[in-house]
Amino acid sequence: MEIERWERSEEISDAEKKVIREIWSRVYANCEDVGVSILIRFFVNFPSAKQYFSQFKHMEDPLEMERSLQLRKHARRVMGAINTVVENLDDSEKVSSVLALVGKAHALKHKVEPVYFKKLTGVMLEVIAEEYPNDFTPEAHGAWTKMKTLIYTHVTAAYKEVGWAQ
Repeated sequence: MEIERWERSEEISDAEKKVIREIWSRVYANCEDVGVSILIRFFVNFPSAKQYFSQFKHMEDPLEMERSLQLRKHARRVMGAINTVVENLDDSEKVSSVLALVGKAHALKHKVEPVYFKKLTGVMLEVIAEEYPNDFTPEAHGAWTKMKTLIYTHVTAAYKEVGWAQ
């Protein structure tokens, strides 16, 4: 099976890790608000993703989503997982372990199709680039593209490991 270019995880250089961490420190300082912005954009752009969330799957209005305590709670969890990955970019086993837990939970417990991780990580890059335009240089974009690929490849590897069948 041919793997799309961006689905192959490329090594993140030390310089790229530094760029990722610098931007992430600013993003994570506003973790809940940025996380909520990411999830709202994700659900507006991909409304079928809401099917996995009983608490807010019927919400259409972004303002209503923004006020949802459940959505805010999920945003904090998503941002916390990404923070753990960023903090451990030098420890590939820890990154793999964290993302394997995320992948397995979403495959087995929540039954989320893995393609949504590709969509979510793409939205994450869009929102970060818009919220922090002065930091999101072409070099930063390249580093963050590797980061989203890292997340997606590790999460989908966990799906394969548990025998996910679509």
